[in-house]
Amino acid sequence: MEAVRHCLWLACAWLAFCVSAQAADGPAAAGPLARGAGDGAVPAWTIDAATPAGWTRDCCLYARAIGVDAVLYRGEWTGEPQRVMVLNVWPRKLPTLAAELEADRKRFLQRDPAAKAGDFPLRHRAMQCEVAVYQGTDRIDDVVAFCDPGQATGVRLSWSMALAHDDPQRRALLDDFMRVVVASRYARGPAPPVHGG
Repeated sequence: MEAVRHCLWLACAWLAFCVSAQAADGPAAAGPLARGAGDGAVPAWTIDAATPAGWTRDCCLYARAIGVDAVLYRGEWTGEPQRVMVLNVWPRKLPTLAAELEADRKRFLQRDPAAKAGDFPLRHRAMQCEVAVYQGTDRIDDVVAFCDPGQATGVRLSWSMALAHDDPQRRALLDDFMRVVVASRYARGPAPPVHGG
């Protein structure tokens, strides 16, 4: 039941800042956040998102070191996974976004069978998105937004963030996370070098 309440809180938080988040979906900061070269049926792509105030964009230093497409973090980079927004982009293999969500839930619950999991759809201007919320028995919660920019793109993407269950900045961090998700933009084709790390 707690997982359901958590999902409802996230949904309410999303509605509360929907207007301001969409207003922030303006010009990007100096180029795309991440990009990928074309590969067979997958055309070259870029992903960008408006970066909330106080967050640092990185694609090419810390993100590359941990094997992801981009990260957003506040303050100094510590290498700790909490309070870091992580962008992953991968070639689409599963038939639907719901299948991606189910596969992720299965992996999480295999690692922590007593964890609680919930999900809800997220309205995005240009992509289908679903949000998964996991409450681990280690008192660390994970929120993962899966998005599908369309079959012709050949890719799917996710934003994720881990937070301590009792993090005093939880609400502000989740608000920033949701703003990043709804402001994320996929573009097809090559782009100039990325900025932000």
